[in-house]
Formats: sequence, C-alpha cells, structure tokens
Amino acid sequence: MRNKKLVMIPGPTPTVNSIMVQMGRETVSFKDAGFVKDFKELVIDLKDMWQAEECFVLSGTGTMAMEVAVANSVKSGDNVLVVSHGYFGDRFIDIFERRGIKTDVLSAEWGKAIPINQIEAKLKEKHYHAITITHVDTSTGTRSDIARIGEMLKKFPDTLYIVDGVCSTAGERESLKEMGIDILFTASQKAFGVSPGLAIIWAGSKAMERRKNLKTIADSYLDFEKWLPIMHDPMKYYGTPPINLIWALKESVRIIKEEGLEERFERHLKDARAIQKALLGLGFTILADEELRAVTLTNVVYPEGIDDDKFRAILAEEGVVTANGLGAYSGKLFRLGHMGNIDKHTIVSTLAAIERALYRSGVDVQFGKSVGIYQSEIMQ
Repeated sequence: MRNKKLVMIPGPTPTVNSIMVQMGRETVSFKDAGFVKDFKELVIDLKDMWQAEECFVLSGTGTMAMEVAVANSVKSGDNVLVVSHGYFGDRFIDIFERRGIKTDVLSAEWGKAIPINQIEAKLKEKHYHAITITHVDTSTGTRSDIARIGEMLKKFPDTLYIVDGVCSTAGERESLKEMGIDILFTASQKAFGVSPGLAIIWAGSKAMERRKNLKTIADSYLDFEKWLPIMHDPMKYYGTPPINLIWALKESVRIIKEEGLEERFERHLKDARAIQKALLGLGFTILADEELRAVTLTNVVYPEGIDDDKFRAILAEEGVVTANGLGAYSGKLFRLGHMGNIDKHTIVSTLAAIERALYRSGVDVQFGKSVGIYQSEIMQ
C-alpha cells in the first residue's frame, strides 16, 4: 500500500479542508453582492492585522508582488540598496536593473546575515530611495531582524523600507506600523496555506505618498492607483478578481483570527525550534546560524555519504515530499517547510518518515529519536 504524500516543501503548503471547500464553491459574478462583501471584509482584515494603510489582493505570484513593490516606489535613475541573504534576495537585482534603477547590493554568505551596522554604514554613503530586505530567504532558511532594521531606518526617513514576506508573512511576526515597514508583500501559497495564485501587498502612508509623487508610471496592471478604487470598493472594476481564491484567502484569515495572530506566531516558533532540534538529533546540520533560523522552513544539510536525489526519492516513497537545495547547496541539503496550517500529527509523521528514509539510506538510526525530541520540546 502506498503512503499518503505529505507535501512538506516551502510552498505550496498543505491546504486544509475548509480552505479547499472555498476553492470548490460554484463561482459567482465578481459583482455578486455576497462576494463584494467578502472581498471588502478580507481587505479590511488584512489591513488591520498587519497595521497597514492599504492592502492590495491581486492575481499573481510572489515575484509579481515584488514587481508591484518596485513599480510603485522607485523610478529609473533612483538609487536602491538590496540587502540579500540568498537566492530570492538576489531576485530584486534583476528587477531593478531592468528598470534602469541604480542598484547597490550587500550580499551575505548563505546561512548568515548582513550586520545591521554594516547596512547603516552603507546607507550613509549616499541617498537611497529604497532598501529591500527578504524577511525569510527560502534558499537559505535565514531570518532577517526586520524590527531592528526598521528601528535603524528611522535615521533615514526618505528611504522606503520594502520587505519581502513571501516565506514569512503569517508565520513570522510582522507589522508595518510597529516595524516601520513601508511596503510588505507575500503570496497565498506559503504561511497562509492557500493554493498559489494571489499576490498580497501592504503599503503604509509613506509608500502611498511616494506612489503619488511618481505621477504616471509605465506599468498598468502593477499600479497601486489602478487597484486602489477596487480595494476600497470591490464593486468597481479594473481586472477580474480570482473569486474562489479570494474566498479561500478569506477562510485562511478566519482560521488565523480564530487561532490568534500572536498565538500563530508562537506556534510556528515552538514547532520550528522543536523540529530543528529533532533533525540535529538525527545527525543533520542546519544551514542557517542558530540565531538566524527561520520558523517557516529549515534547510537541512546532509551528513557525509547521503545522496540528495536518492534520499528525497526514498523519503517520497515513505510519504514526505521535500524540496531540493538551491545554488551552491544543490545536492547538499533538502528544504523542509513547516508553516501555515500543518498540525502536530503531520510533523510527527514527517519526522518518522525521515527516520525511515535515513535507515533505508544505510544510516544507523535510533527509531523514534527525532519524534521523541520533538514531542518533549513541544510539551514543555
């Protein structure tokens, strides 16, 4: 009998039944009064929960959300600083350079972070119109201290603070108001636990003022000003909204509110630290330095002698699908997602499957060790 597959990659994440039900509803007109009400309530909830002046829910990917953030904040000839902690931090570089934006980059060794005093020193060299930070880089599993960076950026009030929250939002603590973030963006398929297809962008007052000062921009679909009337009144039209995905996201937000946003952050933290300790107990190492480890995924480095492709194939047979490493770490690690609406049953099953895969890979395994470590940690 084949094992049920648990998709434990860093996105798309498992989708719980109540969200799937919303995806399967009979589609209605985007001007249907019930849908309009649902869409408006969703946008208001998202603004309130992340303490933003505006929120945009659009058809698109996380990369498109990056483009939205860039298009509405800087123009050709402006200076930007990219602070990169991995593959997805680097993705900003191409987006900026294609637009003729002058780009400086601070790049960290994978698994480490750029010190905040180094970021501050770079900002003092010249005027930057914007700075970009990836809160959690999926390629490395490292987490940036966005709150401390936001506090430091008070010294540079004319520099927009843009945070990539694709692999963090709804799992890691984020607040535009409290952390001084001007633009935050994410996508539906990560810690919200919804199918891929929605880009979500929050903006503060400084970002909206910057968009106004840019006047006409070259982009239409990406333009805040095209979508703002719809976000305020979804009865208006610019482009057809993805009705079922919006219902699914609304259900995700309902689940988050029922759990409590702070409680959700604490759950992610407790589970992540227990999972990471359990994996270390099996002889793996973790790419990110201990104080930088994300709570939404872990990049798990193999012990000597493990073949990546063979191990992940065996692990899939045992019922767990994980993602490969990127860049220089391709073949050296697997990426394990543990965000969104996964529960303790799923985590225990995942750890047990990893033990079985190690055993089948010729590793001397003490069965139950990682499960025991995890359960001991979460029950404290």
